[in-house]
Amino acid sequence: MKKTLILLFIPIILLSHKLCAQQRDIYQIKTYLMNTPQQVETTENFLKDAYLPALKRLGIKSVGVFKPKTIDADSIKKVMVLIPFSSLEQFSGLESQLSNDNTYATAGAAYLNAPHNNKPYLRIESVLLEAFRGRTNIKPSPLSNSREERVYELRSYESYSEAILQNKIDMFHAGEFELFDSLDFNAVFYAEVISGPKMPNLMYMTTFANQESRDAHWKAFFASPEWKVLSAKPEFKNNVSKNDILFLTPTDYSDY
Repeated sequence: MKKTLILLFIPIILLSHKLCAQQRDIYQIKTYLMNTPQQVETTENFLKDAYLPALKRLGIKSVGVFKPKTIDADSIKKVMVLIPFSSLEQFSGLESQLSNDNTYATAGAAYLNAPHNNKPYLRIESVLLEAFRGRTNIKPSPLSNSREERVYELRSYESYSEAILQNKIDMFHAGEFELFDSLDFNAVFYAEVISGPKMPNLMYMTTFANQESRDAHWKAFFASPEWKVLSAKPEFKNNVSKNDILFLTPTDYSDY
């Protein structure tokens, strides 16, 4: 009888381990848009002194904070925050938990209690993503050179339909992951957008020591025999409708 019970429990245990292994992180990219030096100062002080420390108290680590490298003629300034969550439940419960954090309320008072005629930003834009299977967690870049020199490249790939986006994701599993790894692209994350202004869409971030290194890496990527074979496969043709690239630099208070 005991042997029978043990045999019955084995599949349940294996299923439990399988489900845990498949747990994929949820990422939020929050972009703060500002148009005055005062807004930039207030928002950055809030992020550095209140928001990121509060996230860490909740067990949310490896939070990236970036600014675009390119300077547009537009006066709008941006700060982008990349936050990893272990689940949608953790994401949805964040604001409730922050509201009970007195240290957070005190440290972030200038931002949190800003009046309507002295707001700390123009608006906040948000994109929610789910990590790819097989690349389920964020991986901070191992680079240790000057932050000002580093290039963080955020790529966005839109597709013609949900099914075609899945085909592009399948292409990563068919060889792109391994190629990026072999060429030391230092990928931070790969993920599918599950809520955002541009869908269907996937995004990923890679990191390089500087712009010259970035350009050399991509030259090697496109020249590689592996990419030539993979990109020539008929089943992976026409799976991207638009590709956007954004170059970023980490702030001095970013975790990477």
